[in-house]
Amino acid sequence: MTDDSNALGEYLRARRELVTPDSVGLPQLGPRRVPGLRREEVAMLAGISADYYLRLEQGRDRNPSVQVLESLARVLQLDEAATMHLLDLGSDKPRRLRRRPRKETVPSGIRKLLDSLGLPAFVEGRYFDVLATNPLAAALSPRLAPGRNRLRDVFLDPAEQALYPDWEQATVRLVAGFRESVGTDTDDARFIELVGELSLASERFRKLWARHDVHPREGASVTLDHPQVGRLTLNREKLAVGGSPGQLLVVYHADRDSEDAEKLTLLASYQQDLWERPASTTRGSVSRSRP
Repeated sequence: MTDDSNALGEYLRARRELVTPDSVGLPQLGPRRVPGLRREEVAMLAGISADYYLRLEQGRDRNPSVQVLESLARVLQLDEAATMHLLDLGSDKPRRLRRRPRKETVPSGIRKLLDSLGLPAFVEGRYFDVLATNPLAAALSPRLAPGRNRLRDVFLDPAEQALYPDWEQATVRLVAGFRESVGTDTDDARFIELVGELSLASERFRKLWARHDVHPREGASVTLDHPQVGRLTLNREKLAVGGSPGQLLVVYHADRDSEDAEKLTLLASYQQDLWERPASTTRGSVSRSRP
């Protein structure tokens, strides 16, 4: 887990190790002891002294100018989201006292919207907790249920992993989105607990977390291997919930008149059939499903 006492230095070092010399136009001269750029190479390309850059990585200088940070972002080939994260890490903000986790509450209007939507949808919290859901989302995966956590399930639950044919790429985006969601607020008890648990239990998570990738939590296409309807590709939209910072309404939908749309309709009919059965039969059916 990141040492919050030197978050800026940790981030610079992690991103530096991901940039190859040839990608920034530097010649390969002999063997290299580091996987990416050397500190002095970053400093040269950013137009700052090697000693000053060393102080930044070691946490001995924590107030670089915006111009320096933007130059480093250019050298480290950061996109807009990653650059904003770097600027946040380097800003001179007073330390906040560690606070108790604040319960995330879904607005009643959003809950009503979930019930009325004819599409799979759920509400995701700041730490990727599932806060509310509808039956169609549960039909995609039983783990899309209140009280579950998307990070825990995708990294630690084999059944959830099987849902993603390109699981490794899915985990890259998931971790980058989590880091963007948390931002610099790494002293939060909920964050510490979750990252600590995943770092101990998942080698894949540890590897991705060490990269310090940052990516906006935004919509994208997702392909799933569903045990009932087979492979289907859906559009996954992520919409901010007004008045509830960090919460997103996640909605899945298929392209119109596509085979995927037919499969989604079929899945909805399966789910309706489950709801219309007696409770004991429904419980048995759900326990046997394996998305």
